[in-house]
Amino acid sequence: MSMSRRTLTAAVFALVLPLSACGSGGDGGGSADASGKVEGDITFQTWNLRANFKPYFEGLIAGFEKKHPGTHVKWIDQPAEGYPDKLSADAAGGTLPDVVNVSPDLVAPLAEAGLALDLDKVAPQYKSDYLPGAWASHQIPGKRGTYAFPWYLNTGPLFYNKALFRKAGLDPDRPPKTYDELFADALRMAKESGGSVATLANVPTIEDFGRYGVPLMNQQGTAFSFNDAKGVELLTKYKELYDAKALDPQALTATPESSGKKFLTGAVAMNPGSALDLGNFKKNAPSLYRNIGITDQITSTGHVNMYVMGVMVNSRTKHTAAAVAFAHFVTDAQNQMSFAKKVAIFPSTAHSLADPYFSKEDGTDETRVRVAAAKSLKNAVNYTPVLFSDQMKTALRNEVAKALQGKESPKAALDNAVSTANRLLKQG
Repeated sequence: MSMSRRTLTAAVFALVLPLSACGSGGDGGGSADASGKVEGDITFQTWNLRANFKPYFEGLIAGFEKKHPGTHVKWIDQPAEGYPDKLSADAAGGTLPDVVNVSPDLVAPLAEAGLALDLDKVAPQYKSDYLPGAWASHQIPGKRGTYAFPWYLNTGPLFYNKALFRKAGLDPDRPPKTYDELFADALRMAKESGGSVATLANVPTIEDFGRYGVPLMNQQGTAFSFNDAKGVELLTKYKELYDAKALDPQALTATPESSGKKFLTGAVAMNPGSALDLGNFKKNAPSLYRNIGITDQITSTGHVNMYVMGVMVNSRTKHTAAAVAFAHFVTDAQNQMSFAKKVAIFPSTAHSLADPYFSKEDGTDETRVRVAAAKSLKNAVNYTPVLFSDQMKTALRNEVAKALQGKESPKAALDNAVSTANRLLKQG
């Protein structure tokens, strides 16, 4: 259930977009009637969840069928690898399941093709059940509607090494709260350590530009815009960090795993993470665990980033009422809370985060992280545009690398990245 399985390829877009007339039932995007009797056989597809959560989903389905006699839910679980391609093939073949586990980027081409039911039209009564940012996460720029129920969320704090802060003459109990403070502390850390300790281990991604307050797309959703003055400002700051070795020299090729190892060994002073990381620190780096600091994500917007999964209803389903009812059942407050207690994720339902499980600490670091993350999620947003594909991410990363290495100016690098992203967007 990795939160990084996020993007369809351009080829998938090309396959799906011509399909607005295929399939059976419904009329392609949102005017199907969900007010009828909840009955009939439907299929429900999840994304790499059977191995760890089979009893949970079997119980979930049994509960729905008991609540709605005359329904039958067939559960299909697909492996993580190749999931976007599987969705594309099903869409092309008219075999898309009735209810489908999606992420925002996966729902975008299906919505464009008229294969995702518009819940704003068909089930608007459920909107208030969810956090506003979660409900909005399955909306498509330039297109009206919401195309999936939000399901589980994730986010995390920033961890920092208090011992390294102390050694650099920084207050270990006052971590940076703003970007200006972060950049200043990072430069001091590098200077005091003679360049042996970086503060950050990753180059900026589209998510980072969003958190910095950069407008990522125009309002129509027809063009990217992260090459504006604020975007150039952020990349220029990262260039200064890179030159001073305040950004790890291997950041250009870093992965979340390699960045985590750098933090574990004390080569990097700060790293994003989750409550799951604390057990790893305690087991594999006890000295780090004794000096671990926990602080909020840094953002200029007042909103942290959320990762979100959703449950989409196929607009071609022959049993719209049953499919909508089941998708809502999977994502209602009671079932989301039950699922959240089995794995380190958070519910997207509006009032669930006020539950003591997410709002009261018991003195452990684990609950401290969980409570802090839950609090931040109440107004979190998904910064990664749903139309930002893997190819676009690669183009941005390559251009950022050129800017950091001095091969291009930050402005030229972002101009090139935006140009490539806009070309890919037009190709569909």
